[in-house]
Amino acid sequence: MKPNLHVQRILRVLLLVHLASTVALCQDTPMFRGDLTHSGIYAATGVPRLKGAKWTFRTQGEVVSSPAIVDGTVFFGSNDGNFYAVDQATGTKKWSFTSGSRIPSSPAVASGLVYFNSYDGNFYALEAADGKVRWKFKNAGERRFAATHLHGSMPVGETMPDPFDVYLSSPAIWGGSVYFGSGDGNIYALDAATGVLKWKFQTGDVVHASPAIVDGKLFVGSWDSYFYSLDAATGKEIWRFKTGEDHDIHNQVGIQSSATVADGVVYFGCRDSNFYALDAETGKTRWTFSNKGSWVVASPVVQAGKVYFATSDSALLHVLDAQSGAPIDVLAFKWAIFSSPSIAGGLLYLGGQDGKLVAIDLASRKPVWVFETEGSRQNLATFSKADGNPDYRVAMRSSFYDDILSGTTKLHSVGMILSSPVVSGTVVYVGSTDGNLYALE
Repeated sequence: MKPNLHVQRILRVLLLVHLASTVALCQDTPMFRGDLTHSGIYAATGVPRLKGAKWTFRTQGEVVSSPAIVDGTVFFGSNDGNFYAVDQATGTKKWSFTSGSRIPSSPAVASGLVYFNSYDGNFYALEAADGKVRWKFKNAGERRFAATHLHGSMPVGETMPDPFDVYLSSPAIWGGSVYFGSGDGNIYALDAATGVLKWKFQTGDVVHASPAIVDGKLFVGSWDSYFYSLDAATGKEIWRFKTGEDHDIHNQVGIQSSATVADGVVYFGCRDSNFYALDAETGKTRWTFSNKGSWVVASPVVQAGKVYFATSDSALLHVLDAQSGAPIDVLAFKWAIFSSPSIAGGLLYLGGQDGKLVAIDLASRKPVWVFETEGSRQNLATFSKADGNPDYRVAMRSSFYDDILSGTTKLHSVGMILSSPVVSGTVVYVGSTDGNLYALE
């Protein structure tokens, strides 16, 4: 009997280990920022102490897309034009699908289908199991935000696509419909099962922010300088809110940030260098926080009465009182931040354009570990000053648009983290412009 009891104890231990590992992998994150409110808060243990990369999956293009994770599969797009499904435990490819262009859209997964936007002008619904096309929807023409004299570039009279318009709208799924914005200026609602158009709402410019949906209301901003609340069932406008404009160099204009909705308040950043808190019912201003010229491209995260958001060029992580907007703390970094912060297990995860992912303890608001992408380890020093700040003169020779465009491309070799970190179980997943999707433990 003793050997049998011993064997039984071993089997029980193995079962517990298996169950623990299964729980660590099964925390689904089916859409951008985890849920329809874009909370960025994950019910996961996270990575309190970094061991390193559990696995790395290499693509042939920049990974700007933030992954969705459902049933042990990691779904994401790459700027190599492919959409990937990867085994969550091993990083092994399950399948890939080739679209006609870049895929910087973050996917959403529901009812056995995975949805995403592509720069080929199509919105796709694929079978999550094997990547076969269930349906696709053609918009009126995907494009980037464009303007004359953009960011002060020369020549003054030439219309130029914005090289910092790096994302496509990521879908939200609610009530049997899938919702997304488009470069054609429309916000679309399609039947999630068939792709049949239910309604579309025309804004005045590109919509690359991702819609949040709360209590049957859709919240999203456009590059036309307005933030919109729509009835998600009908597409009827409930209210709109005006942000700033810039009629000269079109630098301080446009809503690139996707909103977060919490406790009846809509929080979002704008390229007019302001961060806004609006009443979700009325669209009236609760408060506004000035970033003194710096864009807010990243989405915020709200927890325990505090709102956390990052700025672009000034590279600051602000901590404000969520109700009043009063400053609580600020953390300074060196390179611009486009990636949205995420929270799990008492840590905030933040990616920077220096190719570094930082884990910050929320209690002390001190960094506890830093992960550096392959691109950052190889190329960061080339584009940095002695103090670690970016040296844009190395990449950009002049203010002529062509030089700015080529310089921006060179800077992407640093392995920038434009993707937003996703936390599932005891692993953090994030993409990089060095072409990799990283699973960190």
